[in-house]
Amino acid sequence: MSEKKIVIRSEHLTGAEISWFAPICNGDTDFLGEMPDRYKSNWKNASEILLTADKLGYRNILCPSSYQVGQDTLTFASAVAPLTQNINLLAAIRCGEVHPPMLARALATLDHILEGRLTVNIISSNLPGTEESSETRYNRSREVIEILKQAWTQEEIDFAGEFYQIKLPTEPVKPYQQNGGPLLYFGGYSPAGVDLCAEHCDVYLMWPETEEKIRDLMQTMSDKAAAYGRKVDFGLRIHMIVRETEEEARAYARKLMSKLEPEKGKEIRERALDAKSYGVSRQADMRTLADTEGYAEPNLWTGIGRARSGCGAALVGNPQQILAKLQRYREMGIRSFIFSGYPHLEECKIFAKLVLPHLETVSLPEAQGRRPQEMPATPLGMGERR
Repeated sequence: MSEKKIVIRSEHLTGAEISWFAPICNGDTDFLGEMPDRYKSNWKNASEILLTADKLGYRNILCPSSYQVGQDTLTFASAVAPLTQNINLLAAIRCGEVHPPMLARALATLDHILEGRLTVNIISSNLPGTEESSETRYNRSREVIEILKQAWTQEEIDFAGEFYQIKLPTEPVKPYQQNGGPLLYFGGYSPAGVDLCAEHCDVYLMWPETEEKIRDLMQTMSDKAAAYGRKVDFGLRIHMIVRETEEEARAYARKLMSKLEPEKGKEIRERALDAKSYGVSRQADMRTLADTEGYAEPNLWTGIGRARSGCGAALVGNPQQILAKLQRYREMGIRSFIFSGYPHLEECKIFAKLVLPHLETVSLPEAQGRRPQEMPATPLGMGERR
C-alpha cells in the first residue's frame, strides 16, 4: 500500500508567507509574567509594531481578538490600513459577535481600504460572557462562513439555518478581492473544527508541536479536505527567539522567564477565553514531554507556554538553525508562518535583520489569484541576501 501524501493548495510555491504579530490584546513585555505600562496595548504601541513590520518586508500580520485585554480588532485594522504600503492584515473575528451580513459588509469595506490585502482569521471561541459547547460554536461558525461567502460571491444572501435566517441582496458587500473574497485562516483541533476548516477555509493554522505531531495534523486535514474535493494550505503560529549564536538565544529565553512566579503564570493562562480548549491542552501536554530546560525537540522551546494561553512554544537558536528548521517545515508543506517575540517591536527587528533576508517570501492572496500581483514575490531563496 502506498504511503499517504499531504496535499497542499499552494504546492507550486517556492516561498512562504512570513508574518508578524500585532499585540492589540496586551501581553507585550520584557519579562513574561510582567506587564509594564510602556508596553500596554494601545494605538501608538500596536500601530508602531504593525507599520514597522510593513517597512521591514513582512507579508502579513495577525491582529488578534481578546475581549478582556484587547483593542477592537476591526476598528484597529481599519484605522491602520490606510497607513500601510505592502503588508496584508490578518484580522481575527469571533463568529457570532457581529450579525453576518453586517460583518460581510465591514470586512468588504476593510478589503477595499487595503486594496485586497485583507485576510481573515476565523475564531470559534466562546463569546465574552457565554459558555457554549464546541459543537454549538462550530455550527454557528459554519453558518457565518457560508453567509459571508454568499455575500461576497452571489447576488443575494439566501440562508436558512439553526442560528440565522437571512434573505438580502448583496450589492453593498462585494469585497475588493473578486475570486471568492479574503482568504480564511482557521485554527482548531477538535473533529468539528477540523471538519469546518476542511469544508470552508483556506489556511489551517497550527500551534507549535513536535514535527511528528504537526505532520499528523496536516495529514488528517489533508485527507479531510480531499473528502470535500478541496485542498488547504498550512500555517504555523509560533514565537521566535533568534540571536547571532545559539548560546545567546538560549540565554535570552532563560532571561525572559526569570521573573515568572508559577501562580502568576497559571493566572495568565486561565484568563483567556480559550483556556480550556483542546488546542491549549495539547500545548500543555507538550510541556510535560520537554526536557529539563523546556525543549521538546531541538530548537523548540516550550517555556513560553508557562506564561500564556494558546501558542506556547518558540523557536530558539542562531540564524542557521532557525533557517534549517523553517526549511524542514516548508518541506512538510507549511506555507504560512506567523511569528512573534518579546518585546514584539525589538524581536520583529531582530528577525528581520538575521533571518528574513534569507527567506523567499510570498503573499498568499496574490499567489492564489485573489488580487492583482502588484507586489511580486521576492526573488530570494534560502541562504541568499537582499
